[in-house]
Amino acid sequence: MDNEPVKEESWWKRHWKWSLPLGLLCIFLILTFFSSDIDKAVTNMAQAYSDTELYENALAKVKSDPRATELLGNIEPIDKLAIFEGAVGYSDDNKTVNSSIRVKGEKLIARMEIAATRINGSWKYTKINIRVKNPPEKRQLIEIVSED
Repeated sequence: MDNEPVKEESWWKRHWKWSLPLGLLCIFLILTFFSSDIDKAVTNMAQAYSDTELYENALAKVKSDPRATELLGNIEPIDKLAIFEGAVGYSDDNKTVNSSIRVKGEKLIARMEIAATRINGSWKYTKINIRVKNPPEKRQLIEIVSED
C-alpha cells in the first residue's frame, strides 16, 4: 500500500462552477435593490406599520360617520396585514402621507384612502374616503373628511 497523503484541491477549485454565478447574482441583486426605489417603499411600509395613530384616528372618524357604518356594518379594527396589503407614500420628511388600506365591515370590505399632514406631533387629515368597489351594485365613494 502506498501511504502518501492525497493532496486535496482547494475549496475554490472544487466549487467555482456554482459559487461564481451565485456570487455575481447576489451582487446584481444588491445593486438593483439600492439603485431602485424599493428601499424607499420598504422604509415607507415600516413607517406606516409603526405609526398606528394615523390609522386608528382615521378609522375612528369612519366609525362615527353614519353613512359608512350603514354601508359597511360594524367595522373591525385595522390589522397589521391590511397595512402591508395597502399602499403608502410618505413625503416632506415623513410629515405628509397618502395611504390606502383595506377596511373590513361585517357587511362589506372597502378601501380607506387617507391624506394627512403631521402638525405638532399629531395628524391633521385632509382626506379620508371610503371606497367600495365590490359588489358593483354597491360601488361608491363616501367622503368622511375632505379639504379642498
